[in-house]
Amino acid sequence: MSTPFYVSPQQAMADRAEYARKGIARGRSLVVLQFADGIVFVGENPSRALHKFSEIYDRIGFAAAGKYNEYENLRIGGVRYADLRGYTYDRDDVTARGLANVYAQTLGTIFSSQAEKPYEVELVVAEVGATADADQIYRLPHDGSIVDEHGSVAVGGNAEQISTFLDQRHRDGMSLAEALKLAVQSLSRDTNGTEREIPAERLEVAVLDRTRPQQRKFKRIVGRQLARLLEGGASAPTDAASDNEEPEAESGSGQE
Repeated sequence: MSTPFYVSPQQAMADRAEYARKGIARGRSLVVLQFADGIVFVGENPSRALHKFSEIYDRIGFAAAGKYNEYENLRIGGVRYADLRGYTYDRDDVTARGLANVYAQTLGTIFSSQAEKPYEVELVVAEVGATADADQIYRLPHDGSIVDEHGSVAVGGNAEQISTFLDQRHRDGMSLAEALKLAVQSLSRDTNGTEREIPAERLEVAVLDRTRPQQRKFKRIVGRQLARLLEGGASAPTDAASDNEEPEAESGSGQE
């Protein structure tokens, strides 16, 4: 009679964590930074349909690195939670903190379950406030823990190296153009420290802009507006086309 193969719970959890981390690291990095008028999301993404950044609710944005089909399921669940809570109670009751708690419970349950593999995703949930001090940024790793971030955060790919680069250079009160250029610089650095050029058409950029008169603060930056900002323009005027939200992809899979 053969002896059953035994793995300690600690080793099993360590193996699951390593599996998830390796999957997330295969995806492209993205960064989220505070600037004077809000929060900017920047990532390298050649796809025009499979977004890394999305609007969850009026003041709340979502960013994710890892497997697209897994974080897209989480995004859709977050939108449903926000819509239901805002409809049942009040729109102001929908907060990034509450949404982060919901995601943490979901990711934690999946990570600790032996019936399915852990999600290969890392999330960022951000909420823009009336002032920079009221902004909230939460990072959620694969295991469902919540990290309260300030200033800047990077996930996916070589996130640790990018975070170090941003910590040394990010400062309060940066303009959108300055924050965008810093984000692109951080994403352009390879693991050996050399820089490469990322063309504008390979960038996905979105902002939560507290100065927008609309209730919804999320918008994508594309086309001429993005080009002007990358060229160093100050607060570039909003293009009519860029102020329209692009439709969110509802299906797909792969490592983004």
